[in-house]
Amino acid sequence: MLRANDRGSATVAAPRLYPHQWSWDAAFVAIGLAHLSPERACTELEHLLTGQWRTGMIPHIVYSAESGDYFPDAARWACADLTDAAPGVPATSGVTQPPIHGIAIERILRTPGGERAAVRDRVGRMWPPLMAWHRWLATARRSPITGLVTIVHGWESGMDNSPRFDEPYSRVKVPGSLPAYRRVDRDHVAEAGERPSNEDYDRYLWLIEELKAARYDDAEVMASVSFRVGDVFMTAVLAAASEALAAAGTLIDAPAADVDWLTAQAASLRAAVGAATDPATGDSADVDERTGHHLVAASPARFAALLCGTGSSETETQLVDRFLGDDCCGHPALFAVGPPSTSPASPAFEPTRYWRGPVWPVVSWLFWWALDRHGHTDAAAQLRAGGLSYLADGSFAEYYHPFTGAALGSRDQSWTAAVTVDWLTPT
Repeated sequence: MLRANDRGSATVAAPRLYPHQWSWDAAFVAIGLAHLSPERACTELEHLLTGQWRTGMIPHIVYSAESGDYFPDAARWACADLTDAAPGVPATSGVTQPPIHGIAIERILRTPGGERAAVRDRVGRMWPPLMAWHRWLATARRSPITGLVTIVHGWESGMDNSPRFDEPYSRVKVPGSLPAYRRVDRDHVAEAGERPSNEDYDRYLWLIEELKAARYDDAEVMASVSFRVGDVFMTAVLAAASEALAAAGTLIDAPAADVDWLTAQAASLRAAVGAATDPATGDSADVDERTGHHLVAASPARFAALLCGTGSSETETQLVDRFLGDDCCGHPALFAVGPPSTSPASPAFEPTRYWRGPVWPVVSWLFWWALDRHGHTDAAAQLRAGGLSYLADGSFAEYYHPFTGAALGSRDQSWTAAVTVDWLTPT
């Protein structure tokens, strides 16, 4: 399936619904491809980096001129028309996505074949743009108040319509002047109820207009866009990826100053995740930077500290137990162990709608990787077994019904196939 979605130098996220290259999808794809060819895994990330902005931002979509129908298309973003920070070719979107690429780089180097000089030379050539990416996140997007990574669109979180963002989205006021559009995403799924609502899309597209009005200038975007959230999940991912990239740096003799900076960033980000705790529940919580409110939602983001570590073995063990408990991965109605995108115990739970209930294999993989890395091997084994149970039908769906295990969203999803390869390959 990965070969079928391969377009030569990039893998489309899915052949029908997502016919371009997505940023965090590409990193997961590289993790899977590393077992088949570390060189091809490098090519995946190298292609993604052709879309990197001069500021260091890696955009969430790198568009292919040859690929099929998708909305919003590159013309809707008009990035290169509005800022010389964006590349003219390839065309890109104007927002980013979770920065798991450092995790992919370390996985490539540690898989069989990753020790070859040719592979390490290619990673070495990617090192400066990857450092620019991490430095952009640290300077343009870290809140000076909370230390969290700020997102200015729900798409940047990767969890577009999660209940995490219901409150800040409620304050995005869409005017009657929103340019007309036609959704094509529903042409490629079985039921409209598997996708975000029309009201969600109106807000998504209005935020694009706000970004365009700011001409994608980092400072102006942070000052003017009506959605601004300190994202605890993205912060934890960046902490984990910074640590992984630092480890990769030691394998390729990267500049010691870069490795030291990444290590310090990982510690600082980990502390910010630890501080972003809802006082009522003890869960990790996003922060609405427009109001200062903690955003409490029963999503996997409340366990974000597991991704980057807590620094306390006792605290971490308790958090693992809660993660595997009835309110999350161990809910008795679940088809198999895995973190539903919203807890079935939550009033916001919708079992088939995108990030409001279904189980996403890539999220299971990310928590599995973190738990295994931090020594919680029994918990990690449960996540792996549960993830493979959802994947056993061979559809490699985007996400799955949490109670029945039925495939939902698009089929032949590249990142789903990639994490399956990784789970099934002995290490």
